[in-house]
Amino acid sequence: MNRFEIRQPTWRRSQPVDWDTIYTSELSRIYNYFLYKVFDREIAQDLTATTFERAWKTRSNYSAVIASPSTWLVGIARNVYREHVRKNKVTVSLPQDEQLASNLDVERGFQEQQDKEFLQSLLLKLSRREQDLLALKYGAGLTNREIARITKFSESNVGTILHRAVTDLRKKWEERYER
Repeated sequence: MNRFEIRQPTWRRSQPVDWDTIYTSELSRIYNYFLYKVFDREIAQDLTATTFERAWKTRSNYSAVIASPSTWLVGIARNVYREHVRKNKVTVSLPQDEQLASNLDVERGFQEQQDKEFLQSLLLKLSRREQDLLALKYGAGLTNREIARITKFSESNVGTILHRAVTDLRKKWEERYER
């Protein structure tokens, strides 16, 4: 090696990655994360596509020694979401669920729609930190440990914040039906 050659750091050297398998296994996780964040199927699909395009373009930067593929992709997804919010000056609104099954009776369908809208309104009232942690936990299906690695919070802090947020949501949900 001559003195002008750049050596790749050892932590970058790793086994080959099966990107098809990663795409197949992580697609729904990333999509659900975005669906929790934007409440819009089309935007969630676009943001998911952007995430995987960016991951593909930067795949040479990936190292299994530093993070699992899932953690790495969720990190990219969080950045894509932040850019989306900044670029579009996003104001989140409640969606209209146009996919109610036509076989359901009108009463039940109406109640389900109201429940979805009420839950979404409760989620929007949470802090951004709580919304993000809930999206990572229940949208992306990550463990508290994986969320802690991504967010730089301690694992117990993640668990505490999630527990308090879910408890608060549950309390407000139950108050609605006590009326």
